Amino acid sequence: MAHEHKLSIFRGAVTFKNNVQKIWGVLIFLSLITAVEVALGIIKPEFLVKTPLLGMRLLNWIFIGLTLVKAYYIAWDFMHLRDEKTGLRRSVVWTAVFLIAYLTTLLLIEGSYVYETYANGFIKWNF
Repeated sequence: MAHEHKLSIFRGAVTFKNNVQKIWGVLIFLSLITAVEVALGIIKPEFLVKTPLLGMRLLNWIFIGLTLVKAYYIAWDFMHLRDEKTGLRRSVVWTAVFLIAYLTTLLLIEGSYVYETYANGFIKWNF
């Protein structure tokens, strides 16, 4: 029995006629997000670089957010997570959310510690 995939994205805001159009639509969406990331990386607006937020620059948080949006849509549409049962979707998504939050917290804590250790002169910058 053939399984029909849902042909809409953005919670039904955009609906396509077939799977090929949907793949192209999602690809264009992901390409736009990537273009925004590349443009922000090249331009580096000064107000985003100088605005601190939770230990990092606001620009870095924007990159993390856009990357998570891309990862979500890749898993949701290209890996057909949308068509799975609710329990499986939640187990995949919540595991990733908690793991990313945990690793980001560790990165911020350890990165600050290493920076302070080198900045205070306990260990010389010899690399």
